[in-house]
Amino acid sequence: MLVDTGANVTLLRTDLAQKLKEQLIYTVPNISLKTATGEKTEIRGKLDASIECGSRKFHHRIYVADITDPCILGLDFLQKFNFTVDLEKNEIRTEERKFICFQPVYSIQSRAPYWRKREL
Repeated sequence: MLVDTGANVTLLRTDLAQKLKEQLIYTVPNISLKTATGEKTEIRGKLDASIECGSRKFHHRIYVADITDPCILGLDFLQKFNFTVDLEKNEIRTEERKFICFQPVYSIQSRAPYWRKREL
């Protein structure tokens, strides 16, 4: 799962959304998004779903598109649930809980720290 403050909406990859057939509402592909690389991709559908972060569930509208990442948490989600993004501490948090996004990992060859994405 990618947290992207530059994404206006929360997205789910098409193949994953198809596994939730009963919840998925297909839409005519008349809305397109501009990706971070400048390419366009069409919205394939939408669904109202629960996103689990730790032990908490957040109910949110998610749009379906042909994207590379399994899921992109967009600015709409972060604002709706009042998340704070703290890049210095590598975490996102709500008033009651914090979620670490990245954790330091040490390479065996160099012993230099690098950052690895951690599942929320």
